[in-house]
Amino acid sequence: SGAPVLITFYPHPKQVVDIGKAPLYLLTTPEERYRLLSDAGIEHIVEVPFTREFSEQHAFDFIRDFLVEKFRPHTIIIGYDHRFGKNREGDYRLLEGHAASFGYKVKEIPEHILKDVAVSSTRIRNALLDGDAVTAGEYLGYPYFFHARVIPGDKRGRSIGYPTANLAIDHERKLIPANGVYAVTVQVDQYGTLHGMMNIGFRPTVAGKERSIEVHLFDFDADIYGSRIRVLVHQKIRDEIRFSGLEELKWQLDKDKEHVQRLL
Repeated sequence: SGAPVLITFYPHPKQVVDIGKAPLYLLTTPEERYRLLSDAGIEHIVEVPFTREFSEQHAFDFIRDFLVEKFRPHTIIIGYDHRFGKNREGDYRLLEGHAASFGYKVKEIPEHILKDVAVSSTRIRNALLDGDAVTAGEYLGYPYFFHARVIPGDKRGRSIGYPTANLAIDHERKLIPANGVYAVTVQVDQYGTLHGMMNIGFRPTVAGKERSIEVHLFDFDADIYGSRIRVLVHQKIRDEIRFSGLEELKWQLDKDKEHVQRLL
């Protein structure tokens, strides 16, 4: 018996092959993906540097010179729609056609259907870009999350009883959901899991100029500047709104907090 090995590519092949197109934002960074895979029991992960030269390799050469020569696989498992090799010429059928001569078996991961919808990374990305964190979480099988570092802000929220942790995202290509207010749970190393609400956007009431991400943690006032935290995004509760002033904003935040506490 052998050990399970997962082969993945970095950077994402589309970033190399589709140069000039809009940048591809990631649902999971490499670090996050490896943690999820490790938790799922995958013992060995091989990250292949994906280059233009590598993309020009013919599919048969990839099977013979890479998969077979380097890994001596007993069984190769491939997604139903996965293509590999130059011009995407390799697929399940090509692997199956060479299985006997190279001495491996092939298994296909079927299309995953949830509520009569084919789940794909594109659908998950689009759900998040629409602010639909609930659907994204159903498709993923876990709440969408990102890692960030807590950085100093303007401390304006403190004056109305809603201090916030301003966040800087770890990875520049990590996908951030649509602007709005969200119910979140936040994992902070020394404090465990905390409940809170997150605002993504331009903070129109205080004439914000740049898109920011800030989280208010309920019943929590410890200093966590510089901490690296994990934010799990559960549900969007409303869009960003411009209020007449801080008093009206505070009134809305009180309502938001009640709403989020009911949800969580």
